[in-house]
Amino acid sequence: MSIDKREAVNWVTLLSIAAIFVVLGMMLMNGGVYGLALFVVAPFAVGAIAESAWNSASLGRAAGTGALAVLAVSLTLFATGKEGAICIVMFLPLGMPLGVLGAWASQGYRWSRERRDGIVGLLLLLPLSAGTLGFDLTAKPPVFEASTSVEIAAPPGKVWKYVVSFSEMAPPEEWFFKAGVAYPERVSIQGSGVGATRYCDFSTGAFVEPIEIWDEPRLLQFSVTESPASMREWSFYRDVTPKHLHGYLVSKRGQFRLTPLPNGHTLLEGTSWYQNGFFPAQYWRLWSDAIVHRVHLRVLNNIRTLAEASS
Repeated sequence: MSIDKREAVNWVTLLSIAAIFVVLGMMLMNGGVYGLALFVVAPFAVGAIAESAWNSASLGRAAGTGALAVLAVSLTLFATGKEGAICIVMFLPLGMPLGVLGAWASQGYRWSRERRDGIVGLLLLLPLSAGTLGFDLTAKPPVFEASTSVEIAAPPGKVWKYVVSFSEMAPPEEWFFKAGVAYPERVSIQGSGVGATRYCDFSTGAFVEPIEIWDEPRLLQFSVTESPASMREWSFYRDVTPKHLHGYLVSKRGQFRLTPLPNGHTLLEGTSWYQNGFFPAQYWRLWSDAIVHRVHLRVLNNIRTLAEASS
């Protein structure tokens, strides 16, 4: 076989593998599967495919090729309205290093097989992707706990009424809320005691929270039966609603604990138990915990302002 024919075969093979991963990635996104296959294998494959086409002369250049390839694919998803800016920003710290690893793996395979072009090695990614997809479809999303507390210059009896409900909050000043992350606006309640229902209205909809423990003025605990979207995606397009906005970051339970302090103040602690359906879960927890804590602080600081003013 001549060199030209060999290069033609390699390019056909390379483009075929790339097309398979593009189609697989779009199917996963459209089907709402956001796991190891999409967040780990796909960026690794993107870096490997890009390096196989580019044939970098050094590890540094290969790293740049892998990282830029993942960035380019991510920006394409943003430009075509498949994903919003916030999710792209969250993904890149995970995806770009995986693209670098994929590029290095491709380069290492090529260097270890000097008489071959290394394209065959990319075919190993296909069964790997199928295996991780099977894991994604069967793995049970974990439930995480996040707690935040503030000290309030008022006794628990004064604080309790604002834990149960409060009227319209001031618009947020934080950039991440302005960028689209869902934030609380007001809280109302129907009924009193166990069996009452608390409604926490967010910028994207309402959390429905049936009360399970009403221990005034010490503990309010509730389940969550309905959760709105976790954010509004920032995009050039009017309505970008990828599957992961619903059913992936889901609040399960919550509580407020009021502890009297010796100085007459109250330690108010808010705790949320939420389910994170993204994989790898420990990476995405870094983002989801940060968001939950910011939401907690917005609520707790508002309760503190109202309770201290009433005192």
